[in-house]
Order: sequence, then structure tokens, then C-alpha cells
Amino acid sequence: MSQALYRKWRPARFEDVVGQEHVTRTLQNSVAADRVGHAYLFCGPRGTGKTTSARLLAKAVNCLHDDSAQRPCNQCRICQAVNDGRFLDLIEIDAASNTGVDDIRSLRDKINFAPSDGRYKVYIIDEVHMLSTAAFNALLKTLEEPPPHAKFVLATTEEHKVPLTIKSRCQQFNFRLLTTAEIRQRLSWLAEQEGLTVEPKALALVAQQGAGSIRDAESLLDQLMIAPGDTITLERTQQVLGTATDTAVSDLTDAWIHGDSAAGLDIIQTALTSGADARQFSRQMVAYLRQLLLLQAGGPEVAFDGLDEQKEAMLAQAERAPRPALIATIKRFNEAALTSASSWQPQLPLELAFLESAPETPASVTRSSERPSPSKTQPKPVAKEPPPPPEKQEVVVEKTAVAAPPPPKPEPEPSTAAAQSDAPPTLSQVKANWREMINRMGVEHRNLPPLLNMGKPLALEGSTIILGFDFPIFKEKFSNTAGAAQIIGETYSDLLQTHCQVRAVVTSEYTVPIEAAEFRALADELGGVVREEE
Repeated sequence: MSQALYRKWRPARFEDVVGQEHVTRTLQNSVAADRVGHAYLFCGPRGTGKTTSARLLAKAVNCLHDDSAQRPCNQCRICQAVNDGRFLDLIEIDAASNTGVDDIRSLRDKINFAPSDGRYKVYIIDEVHMLSTAAFNALLKTLEEPPPHAKFVLATTEEHKVPLTIKSRCQQFNFRLLTTAEIRQRLSWLAEQEGLTVEPKALALVAQQGAGSIRDAESLLDQLMIAPGDTITLERTQQVLGTATDTAVSDLTDAWIHGDSAAGLDIIQTALTSGADARQFSRQMVAYLRQLLLLQAGGPEVAFDGLDEQKEAMLAQAERAPRPALIATIKRFNEAALTSASSWQPQLPLELAFLESAPETPASVTRSSERPSPSKTQPKPVAKEPPPPPEKQEVVVEKTAVAAPPPPKPEPEPSTAAAQSDAPPTLSQVKANWREMINRMGVEHRNLPPLLNMGKPLALEGSTIILGFDFPIFKEKFSNTAGAAQIIGETYSDLLQTHCQVRAVVTSEYTVPIEAAEFRALADELGGVVREEE
């Protein structure tokens, strides 16, 4: 029966434990000097070597090798028994399954019996923070004064839940998350032992997805294995793990920096269509933007686990990304990564995180502020600007020494233009020109069309066009976009040759009024029963 990689290749000596030298070196010195404590508390994230180190300590204190500095030797019968899982004096207790006071009392009653084969009985209590308060109290006295032949190793991923009275009776060691380089080196060694061929980029991706946990990374590599001698490619790794490509992550960051909402949504859609998982994509964005923030704060000297060309590209992005916006964006993508996967629109949190954090394009904000606002007392078409005053023409003549041509005559007659300005638009006209208005917006304001596609014209209140958005977040985004309502109103004024204004609402919170034509049609249908009120 085949074993999982992390069990098959579990470190057999202290030297084999990766990334926890500050712990293993101290334990080795304690064994060599015969000064092993009676109780230890191993704290740290999952998959970083806590249980493995506890088993190595149990093996070392019972090893039969003459030189204590060489323990564990992995040659004597005690070491072999521990490796094979048949050493009776090594007792492992899962505190998550044995949380009650009765379980600890049973342990306390049996602890006084002498070891059956080794020098010491070693009790490893995993996830010790899961014990109840009564169980901790029952363990306290035994932990403080155990029999000479007993050793305790408590392991936990949540140190803050362990009572101070327990901590004070243990020697505490904190295990750290491993770096991507350390995990990659370990995975490369495993692949060599298993006869696997792994593309370097695939190996780097698995190491990154381990997120500092070597056990998680080994499990992911195990998941990618098909047969000995197999070749694991980057493409297969991305498909199995549901990750987006590095290019997609970098391109989405570029779209965020430039405020290009349309390009960003297209990148997300392409990545998800190719098999990427929305939550996994969000996690990748968090990791990438976090590295961007570190590079921005610390410069090129910050530790980087990627290629040099990738670091150069990220440094260029870090220079353009405003730090407050970068921090807020990391928080939004982190929230998207933590959202439940049971949503009927699993990609929506990712899309909203991008749209909420996408900054306004500086050029679009500048242009919107430079546009003149329509007159409230006498509206006129946007395209019909009056000719420049004579004084300004004289100044130009003096500078250029060329006579200014007479101002061109407007194409429509003044009376016709005035009549068009007074006539309010109709909803059918607004809807008919909706697509043309969005196309005009895309020429100078690339961030507005994707937002406008989330809404539609609902109704008219005089010359005010009511835009409805199904989700409040899009309505707020529209309202917070500087000059958006003004620019759309001016564009509609140009298209319909009449003064228009724009107001945004949430569709579910707005009651659409019945137009006069619909009212008359309803009255005719009901035989004149319905009367239009004066």
C-alpha cells in the first residue's frame, strides 16, 4: 500500500528537518548533554515540523547509540521500532478527539507505569489547545511533577489558547513558516527520490502554493504524481491546482494601476475560463500585491523568491502604485479569498474586489474637471459653443500677424436650435442612443463603459435621465466617479440636441413612473375608465 509523500519521506534525523534549525539544534545539544527537559511546548503553523520534531526527540532520548551526540542513530532496535511505528513507549494523543477530563485522568493513572522497552515514556499531545478547561487543570499537576521516566511534548497551532499555567511549566519553541526557496529545495529532493521530472516553473508554483507549509507543498506534489518517471508540467500544475498564470496576475495588477476596468474584467474572465479558481486567483493577487508592497517599502534589497526579470517588472509597478490604495486593494482581495465558495456567482467577489479598488484614471479625472458644466438658466447643445469674443481675436492677430477669419455660421437656424433645446427628451430616444453614448465614453474615459454596462436607463424626470443599477456597489461607484454624471449628461445633450441631466439610483429602490403615452394606451384599453389627473 502506497504512502503519502510527507509520511514516506518524513525526516529521520534532526539534520533532515527543513527550516527549523533554531529548534533542532537546541534539542540536539540537550540530548548530547543529557539535559532534556520534562515538558516541551511546540507552537507554530500547520505543516512546519512540530510533530516530526517531537518524534525525533522521543527517538533520541531512547536511542541506544553509545555516543549521545549521534542520537538518533536510526540503526538500533529502538530507532527502528520508532520508524516503523511499533515503539510502545511513544504515546501520541490527539487532543481534538480526546478533549475531556476523563481522557487526561486516564493518562495520569497510566503514567506511573515504567516504560516497557525504552528509557522514557514520551507523550505527544497534538492540538493541545483543544483540551477543555477541566482537562487542562487535570493535566497541570502531572505536567509540573511527572515521574522521572516520563517526557511530554505538547504541540499546537494556536498558542494563545494554551493557558499560561501550562506554558509556564514547559520549554516553548516557536516553529516558523518556511520560505519558498526552502520548500522548493525540499520538493526538488523529493522528486529526485521518486524519479519524477518536474519543470522548474511547476516546482516553483507548488512551492508558492504551499504558503510556508512544507507538508501542504508535499501533498500538492503528491496530488500531481501519476506514475514514477512522469513529467509534471506547468500547464498540468495550473489546471490541477486551479491557479491563474503569472502573466494573468501581473496583467491584472497593471490594469488596476491604470484604472482600466474593462481590461481587468477581461483578464479575470479569461483566467476563469481557462480553469482558474476564483478564490485561488484572489489568493495569488494577495501574495503578489503583498510582495509589491514589500518592494515598495524596502526597495530592491527586499528578499524576493522569483526571477530577476520578474523583480524588475514588479519594482516598476511598485513605483506607480499609490501605497494607501495598494494596502486597501490587498485587504479587498483578501476578503474575496475568504468568501465562501458556495456562492451561485463564485467569481463575483473577485470582480467586485477589482472594481472597488480600481483607481480613477488620472487623465479621465482631468478631462472631466475641464469640461464646462451646462447652464442651468438657458441650456444649449454641447457642440454649439459661441464664437470667441472680438478682444481675444485681436490678441491672436497681434501674435500671429494673420487676420482671423470670420466666425463660421452655425448649421441650424437659431430658432430651430432654441426649439430643440426646449423640447425634453423621450425615454425611447435615450434608450436608442444608449449604446452610442457608451461608445463615445470609451474614447476618453476607459473606466466608465464597464461600469455603465452594469446599469441601464430606467425613466425620465423632465430632462433628467434616471440610470438604474441592480447592485448598490455599482451605483456608489458611479456616484463616486468624479464628473461621471456631468459627462454623460453632456454627451446625451449632444446626441439628442436638447439639455439632459443624469441621476443614478438602485433599481430595486426606484419606482418607475408610467409615461403619458403608456397612460393613454392603458386608458384606451380599459374603455376610458382611467382618467389622467390634471
